[in-house]
Amino acid sequence: MNAQQHHPIRQNSAVTVIGLGPMGQAMTRALLAAGHPVTVWNRTPGRADGVVADGARRATTPGEALEASDLVILSLTDYRAMYDILDDAAASLAGRTLVNLSSDTPDRTRKAATWAAGHHADFLTGGVMVPAPMVGTAAATVFYSGSGEVMERHRAALAPLGAARYLGADPGLAQMMYQAQLAVFLTTLSALMHATAMLGTAGTKAAEALPELLSFTDTIGAVLRAGEAAPGAALDAGEHPGDLSTVTMMGATSDHIVETSRALGLDLALPLAVQAHYRRAIEDGHGGDNWTRVIDAIRDPHHQVRD
Repeated sequence: MNAQQHHPIRQNSAVTVIGLGPMGQAMTRALLAAGHPVTVWNRTPGRADGVVADGARRATTPGEALEASDLVILSLTDYRAMYDILDDAAASLAGRTLVNLSSDTPDRTRKAATWAAGHHADFLTGGVMVPAPMVGTAAATVFYSGSGEVMERHRAALAPLGAARYLGADPGLAQMMYQAQLAVFLTTLSALMHATAMLGTAGTKAAEALPELLSFTDTIGAVLRAGEAAPGAALDAGEHPGDLSTVTMMGATSDHIVETSRALGLDLALPLAVQAHYRRAIEDGHGGDNWTRVIDAIRDPHHQVRD
C-alpha cells in the first residue's frame, strides 16, 4: 500500500523510534508521556532498557520495528547509518513515513528522500534544535521539510517532540536550517572557549569568566535587531550602510584579537578566520561599509580582489 493511502495519524497513534542515543531516548519518553504506543530498536540492545522500563516495546529487528508503526522516527549518527540499518529491511518500508531527525548534509537528505520514495515510503527530514534534556519542553523547536501533506498528516504525532516549524517541500531545507543554526552555535561555543582561555591567562577562573561572557552573548541578538545594526533587510537589498560601524573599525578589532591571542600563545585558528573576512573586504575597497560586507567573501571565497 502506498503511504498516501493511509488515514491521518491520530494523536495517540503508534510510533517507532530507531536509534536510542540520548536524543532518541528523550524523544521516546516524550512520545510515551503524550500517550503514544512506542516501539524502539537500537543496534546496541541494552540502550533500550531504560525506555522499555518506561513503557516502550522493544523490537528485535529493524523490520519488526518498521512494521509496528506507520510513523518511524530515526535518530542516528548520520544518514549512512539509516541505510546500514534499513537496507536489509527495505521490504517493510512500503506505506511508512520515515522522519529522519539525524544530522547530515542537505544533499544527502535529498538523496535519502529519493531512496525512500523508491521503496514506496514517504520521507520528512528534520532538525531538533535543543539538546536531549529539552526535548518535549516548551523551549523545543524542530524544523521539518518534505511533503506538506505528509507533514500535516503527522503533525499531531510529532508535536510531543517540540514546536514544529515546517520550512517547505524541499527535503534539504530542514537540514540546511539545522546546519545554519549549528554553524552559529558551534562557532559561538569555540568563541566562548577562546575568550575563556584568553581571560585565563590573566588569572580569571572559568567560573568567573563564563557568566560575563554569556551575559554578553545574550545581548548580541538585541544589538543585531536594533536600528541600523539590523542586517536582514539591508543584506537582501545588497546594502551595507556604515553609519554606526564599518569594516575598517571591526577589522582593526579583529587585528587586536589576533595580536593578543598570539602574544598569549593561544590557538589562532578562530581569530585568523575572522580577521581574514575583514581583510578581504578592506582589500576589496569596502572598508567604509558596514561589517555585513564580510558576507561577500563567505559567499564567494574564490572571487579575485579587484585592483
